Amino acid sequence: MSYFKITILFYAFSTLVFAYPNYSSAVKEKKLYPMGKKIYKQKCPKMNLEKYKSFDDLENDVVNNAICTKLNHRYTDALLLYLWEVKREKKVTKHYEKLTVTKDEKCPVCGMFLYKYPRWVSRIEYADKNVSFDGIKDMMKYYFTHQQKIKEILVQDYYTQQTIDAKRAYFVVGSDVYGPMGNELIAFKDKKAAKRFALDHRAKKILLFKEITQDEVYKLDE
Repeated sequence: MSYFKITILFYAFSTLVFAYPNYSSAVKEKKLYPMGKKIYKQKCPKMNLEKYKSFDDLENDVVNNAICTKLNHRYTDALLLYLWEVKREKKVTKHYEKLTVTKDEKCPVCGMFLYKYPRWVSRIEYADKNVSFDGIKDMMKYYFTHQQKIKEILVQDYYTQQTIDAKRAYFVVGSDVYGPMGNELIAFKDKKAAKRFALDHRAKKILLFKEITQDEVYKLDE
């Protein structure tokens, strides 16, 4: 095999392994994040990562504007992943306590006791009160008519049971997994997990919070 062909194959392999978003968790944890952290400390000035609204914005600054000096392809990808998924995530992601309820609390929509279904509990936090529900479907029904003075909307990741911000979650619709009130909107922290669940459980679609409509919610009761 010629040197030229070997070079092309090596470049193609490097692109596959290190390009965003085609990478494995193992590669990121063991190689990319540590490499990116080292590059960041040696090459980058202090950065306001919260100003970047998308990965493309950050990539443009790092690659085209060379704010961390010019780097080769492999080092650039490692740096970008570390900045976006580690440094920025720590700044923009708030960590919430586990959603708990008392034995007296009932869902204001259906009247069911919430303590019986802890993994399905969701919550809307208002300026003057918190309201909990036995599932995201009932929470959304309530939300559409009670949107004043909302501080936060919290749901639980289906796999990890971690409390997450509903406005940053991914919601699987129309799967064969049912909640206390039947068909449910099932939340996930990341899109990859939502896609895996949707494939495993024959779901119809995945929605962002802003894409959930009243019609979509009430169709789940049909």
